Amino acid sequence: MDDNTKTQLEAAAFRRLVHHLQTHTDVQNIDLMILADFCRNCLAKWYTAAAQDQNVTLDYEQAREIIYGIPYKEWQAKYQSAATPEQLAALESKKKSKV
Repeated sequence: MDDNTKTQLEAAAFRRLVHHLQTHTDVQNIDLMILADFCRNCLAKWYTAAAQDQNVTLDYEQAREIIYGIPYKEWQAKYQSAATPEQLAALESKKKSKV
């Protein structure tokens, strides 16, 4: 497989992941962090870093809007629920197990 094709496939898979996360708003970021050790905000940070690597001006809030599909504050108000004590404990346990 040539590099261009590989890049196109990677980009298509990334777009599909982002769309999946945008349409599954019931999946909370804390759940993603507990299970997969990344969340939508991580993707936005990685997107921002990739833009900087290519000398493209894109700030974190702009990247968040790309990942969330709407401004982050709007997504947060519509879809984010408060973390439960169990979720917070699971996230803390995960952090401790990394050390």
